[in-house]
Amino acid sequence: MHVHRDLVPLPGGGGVIAATFDDREPYERDVMPAYGLYFDPRWQPLWPHDVVDWPDFGLPADGVVFRRLLEGALARARSGDAVEIGCWGGHGRTGVALACLVVLAGVDPTDATAWVRANYCPEAVETPEQEAYVVNFGAPSR
Repeated sequence: MHVHRDLVPLPGGGGVIAATFDDREPYERDVMPAYGLYFDPRWQPLWPHDVVDWPDFGLPADGVVFRRLLEGALARARSGDAVEIGCWGGHGRTGVALACLVVLAGVDPTDATAWVRANYCPEAVETPEQEAYVVNFGAPSR
């Protein structure tokens, strides 16, 4: 498994650090994030953070909470805060979160997964259900 600690610039400004949970030194950083949004219960850093209930290879348990936390993370990133997001491997859940962030940043939902694969990691967003979630994330609320 390759380890991610990659700054991903977002369309329209700001950026987030996409991270793998590295069992060897999970919280060692040259610069500590101002905020972290994580998608695996292993993440329990000392800096301010939230952990989304989200099974590996699945979807967020509460889409409303997920959207609210992503909107907050995007606002923080655009204001210049160091924002980190991550799951365990840095591909499925992290990829979906990045794709949803770029949808919030203005990328067409049908292009968001390809954008993340081109600008972050070709292995991002692992399942067809996750790809569909990204497309539907951009659909108007009913």
